[in-house]
Amino acid sequence: MYTLREPVVAYGKKTFTVAEYLDMESAATEKSEYYKGEIFAMSGAKLAHNIISRNTFGILYQKLKGKDCQPFSSDLRIHIEKNTLFTYPDISIICGEIKTLNSDEMNTLNPAVIFEVLSQSSQGYDRGDKFKMYRDIPTLKEYILIDSLSINVEAFRINENEHWELEEYAFLSEALAIPTLQVSIPLLDIYDGTDFGQAELSVTSTSE
Repeated sequence: MYTLREPVVAYGKKTFTVAEYLDMESAATEKSEYYKGEIFAMSGAKLAHNIISRNTFGILYQKLKGKDCQPFSSDLRIHIEKNTLFTYPDISIICGEIKTLNSDEMNTLNPAVIFEVLSQSSQGYDRGDKFKMYRDIPTLKEYILIDSLSINVEAFRINENEHWELEEYAFLSEALAIPTLQVSIPLLDIYDGTDFGQAELSVTSTSE
């Protein structure tokens, strides 16, 4: 996950057009988000975050291989036309035809599921303002937050009344259900290789 920092002002101005942002981003060595004329630099991620992202993407790739829905990593940029946001979710799932902005291959418009891996600096933004902006995506059905600091997964889903509902998972013995994709992922596999995941496994093994 990448977190919003201060607006980039090194270019000599504080607001930019979408075209200016896209031109700068195509030449940049680091990713930035764009929102209503402002460009926000992004920070890197710690080891646990990268392990969780790797595990989750790998599992999704295997489970969805050959199916209509496909996973994409944080290199895929998502654009939300309604509120102008350009961003890079940790994992995006697109089902069916991939729709793009102006028929390019850099800015996709129609994710069905988005995953963000939470860090200490990003969790407030991912749960709050970013979730509000993501809800402007017409095709989005599920928004899944995976904590990198503890064993906790929050799955927001649209119900039959078009309201968002939350289901939480907090134990390695549970499996995250993703109804849109008709798959589930054991939390044991999501957190495999993390220090706190191994610690809970040791406690469970000792108590048995």
